Amino acid sequence: MEQKRNTAVTIAGVTFKNPVMTASGTFGSGMEYEEFVDLNKLGAIVTKGVANKPWPGNPTPRVAETYGGMLNAIGLQNPGIDVFIKRDLEFLKKYDTKVIVNVCGKSVEDYVEVVERLSEQPVDMLEINVSCPNVKEGAIAFGQKTDALYHITEEIKKKARQPVIMKLSPNVTSIAEMAKAAEAAGADALSLINTITGMKIDIHRRKFALANKTGGLSGPAIKPVAVRMVYEAAHAVKIPIIGMGGIANGEDAIEFLMAGAAAVSVGAMNFVNPYTTEETIQGIEAYMEQYHIEDIGEIIGCVE
Repeated sequence: MEQKRNTAVTIAGVTFKNPVMTASGTFGSGMEYEEFVDLNKLGAIVTKGVANKPWPGNPTPRVAETYGGMLNAIGLQNPGIDVFIKRDLEFLKKYDTKVIVNVCGKSVEDYVEVVERLSEQPVDMLEINVSCPNVKEGAIAFGQKTDALYHITEEIKKKARQPVIMKLSPNVTSIAEMAKAAEAAGADALSLINTITGMKIDIHRRKFALANKTGGLSGPAIKPVAVRMVYEAAHAVKIPIIGMGGIANGEDAIEFLMAGAAAVSVGAMNFVNPYTTEETIQGIEAYMEQYHIEDIGEIIGCVE
């Protein structure tokens, strides 16, 4: 009998049965998807962003389709940490999969409060969304200036009990510099890329398609940018990277792994095909079989 190929990956001391996760904001906490996907088969569930108190999000319309993707300006609508602990974490306890909680906030204090509240919870890692507008810095995202990114990473690391993943914004001049700043401040891992800022205009109504004017572009259209940024970040830092941006199948995921990602997250494609995460895992296994790869580590970062 042929030996099962090893798809397990370890990031900051946490071992995942395979490298496929969900991207924050596209999968809730898995409740909406449990009838389509066996959540036990996923490497990890990455939850929607959680803040210290409920956020209403942006006015509608806040989603628009584009060529090869979608724009969203949801504005991180979420019910807040209290509801999240009682409802979502309780639900996730049923499953044998790792749990990564995405944390958002409007100030460093907001983030730290959530991180502290999660310290005793059944959570494996924290993913910090630094694409939030920093209210004290004139609404420039925490992840758009190296000093702001360094500061927030350092403050979170002081309080976090779980390993910390900093989720980087692609809307920067140099992703390598941002990656280095997060690493220097003590980040255990990085995830990238978050959405690219975009805009759509309805020419018949002569109006913006989104009430917010701009939104975050995700989906297959951003994949080549994401692969390039993951490659650049992987060559700038020694900490592991979780790659994301337009992954639709196993082949897409393998591109990210070869570029240097230790794991991947599937995002926008969950809306198009709710089975994408499981199909991506199957695609990776089929590729490993086709090329007689015994251990997934053989292909991680193999492209120099």
